Amino acid sequence: MLTDVAPWTPTDAYVGGDWVEADEGRRFAVTNKATGEVIGEVPSMTAVETRRAIEAAEAALPAWRARTAAQRAEILQRWAALMLKQRDELARLLTLEQGKPLAESQAEIAYAASFLQWFAEEGRRIYGDIIPPHQPDKRIMVFKQGIGVACGITPWNFPSAMVTRKAAPALAAGCTFVLKPAEYTPLSALAVAALGEQAGVPGGVFNVVTCDKAGAAEIGAEMTSNPVVRKVAFTGSTATGKILMKQCAEHMKRISLELGGNAPFIVFDDADFAAALEGALICKFRNSGQTCISANRIFVQRGIHARFAAALAERAADLTVGSGLESGVQQGPLISPDAVAKVERHIADAQARGARLLTGGRRHTLGGTFFEPTVLDGIDQEMELSSAETFGPVAALRPFDNEDEVIRLANDTPYGLAAYVYTENNSRVWRLSEALESGIVGMNTGLISTEVAPFGGMKHSGFGREGSKYGIEDWVEVKYVCVGIRPAEGEA
Repeated sequence: MLTDVAPWTPTDAYVGGDWVEADEGRRFAVTNKATGEVIGEVPSMTAVETRRAIEAAEAALPAWRARTAAQRAEILQRWAALMLKQRDELARLLTLEQGKPLAESQAEIAYAASFLQWFAEEGRRIYGDIIPPHQPDKRIMVFKQGIGVACGITPWNFPSAMVTRKAAPALAAGCTFVLKPAEYTPLSALAVAALGEQAGVPGGVFNVVTCDKAGAAEIGAEMTSNPVVRKVAFTGSTATGKILMKQCAEHMKRISLELGGNAPFIVFDDADFAAALEGALICKFRNSGQTCISANRIFVQRGIHARFAAALAERAADLTVGSGLESGVQQGPLISPDAVAKVERHIADAQARGARLLTGGRRHTLGGTFFEPTVLDGIDQEMELSSAETFGPVAALRPFDNEDEVIRLANDTPYGLAAYVYTENNSRVWRLSEALESGIVGMNTGLISTEVAPFGGMKHSGFGREGSKYGIEDWVEVKYVCVGIRPAEGEA
């Protein structure tokens, strides 16, 4: 049970500095994704409790905004330090409720803490301008203020890091925050909130409302319609993002969206073969393929295509599947039965249209939501997995002949979040960096996430950036002040 993981981890929601139940007392179960066992229960809240959390954030805003950036930074740094101190317990909890291997969970906790550390400092660099005046008796000043009360809706695939990637810049800029974590993984968010409380985050500055799947739309609608809320940030599916965007438009709210992806992974025949193979494995099978920047379509130049496909299939077949808490496990379970069904549907569609199965392709003998690492070859643009995000451990390959062809194929998708290229040709590096319609491009690397770089997409993958110096701009308003000055006495 939960007390065996982290006794200090709460199982109530967090509103106005208090740990609270749902008004109606309803709760829902959170399960161990490897075994299906219940590890805890949390409140199933509604719009009523969400409105109360927004009111708490509004009440806390003036005092939090009035603090200096350095004072806010001190609290965020303490918060990060507590996360790192409790890294093992947080990682174990994350693995239990999400399923990823423990080593990946430990890396995520460090990644989550890095956003608190980064934005603690970046909040001290929200600079304005003094602009040369347009008239002798005027002076022009521009400064930036935190946007106000903000809300975040975070996904289950990175249940700790996505919390801090949104909340850290918001709080650093002087905003207050209301979070709705994913129903599959609320315990990690509540654990992060508990450490924030220990770090000295004042009551109402950071709030967490939890709900089951059935209540998500109601809470989202409250966040997008409440006049107090000035900004909504969402990471999740493109379909849900579009709904939230429409709702925010009705009320003229700022919104940032980090949505679905369909990442091309391109390997030219001049690439470092071993590095490209390793990059593809990491990029595709990390978190069981359940990341928005996973390689969804792998294009390999024809001269090395057969060799690369065989090598990838061999390495994928050797991946160790099991509970993320077991030593040596490289791939955990998928998040839900629905996720398994989607993977099966994509594989079946691809095979029906002529793709060749090189390895895997079935539910794992472990049962539950475990699935075999899978490699398909011979995909084309008509297959479902070429146009939709699989979000599972399925590597799908096809050959290409030349640069122009692969750029056209890579961009032939409504999504534009991440893309990857392996080549030793420096001129090609620049050409593809500019030609690929993606907000992020990994050149000769399959690992691209860091707090110091701007994360976000284009096209149907959304807009706005998280992380880096650009990441705080989505949380501030730019204000222009024109000051009229009088001449000194005695002057005309």
